[in-house]
Amino acid sequence: FLADRAPKRGRDIWQLLGFLAPAMILLTVGLIYPAINTAIISFFNRNSREFVGIDNYIWMFTEPTILITLGNTLIWVALVPTLSTVFGLAYAVFIDKSKGEKVLKSLVFMPMAISFVGAGIIWRFVYEYRAVGFSEQIGILNQILVWLGQEPQQFLQNSPWNTFFLIVVMVWIQTGFAMVLLSAAIKGVPVEIIEASRLDGANPWQQFWNVTVPGIRGTLVVVVTTISIATLKVFDIVRAMTGGNFDTSVVANEMYTQAFNRGEFGQGSALAVVLFVMVLPIVVYNVRVMRKQKEIR
Repeated sequence: FLADRAPKRGRDIWQLLGFLAPAMILLTVGLIYPAINTAIISFFNRNSREFVGIDNYIWMFTEPTILITLGNTLIWVALVPTLSTVFGLAYAVFIDKSKGEKVLKSLVFMPMAISFVGAGIIWRFVYEYRAVGFSEQIGILNQILVWLGQEPQQFLQNSPWNTFFLIVVMVWIQTGFAMVLLSAAIKGVPVEIIEASRLDGANPWQQFWNVTVPGIRGTLVVVVTTISIATLKVFDIVRAMTGGNFDTSVVANEMYTQAFNRGEFGQGSALAVVLFVMVLPIVVYNVRVMRKQKEIR
């Protein structure tokens, strides 16, 4: 209303500001200001009163437990996007145009409809441990071990393997996401190119590697980067299954623990800043790839 009644000279600018202002205000209040404030707090002590410089960052990279946390986060980022993308791509290729394709793909995508907390609780029961002789096993994995004559294992307490058992949950959830996007991308590869490669004598593997994969490269980048960002921020699964105990904590969980459980707001903020720095290159790379695709089109 106000933009339409602005002077004709410069009215376009006022209209542009009128449309952008609500979003910019929300971004400033909900994202930009908290980010700047968090960065400032990271240079202060636990009460945010005494300036301690980079002591919180020195603590982060010298404290053994935090180094384990950083290492766990890197393991998550290395394995989850890779495994989710590989499994999702394999499923998309082998199930494509098969009998019952819709049902089979729906089953794989179903975990995406479950919250991370819900998935964590489900898999806690899968990994549940009961001491031998006290009660029957209710965890399916330990029950299988008992049937095979083996001793039940404390899957969520035995470090460092417990981290990998937590990673399985994230892969289980994200595989459906990767499968849906990659399946749609594969269907978008021109049939003429595939037929041409077949006439040139390419076998199925060569067709897949030299034709299909280059044709879905942009989607692969989006899938890997999106899952990587989600993995860096993973909190719910770790919190619901182990609470970060038994050397399973990751940066997002440790940030919450330090800031809100222990009242170490300076150290928690430093972890938040490092998490932001870890996510930023992935976001920038994703944006560059998307821009290149638009330029090609």
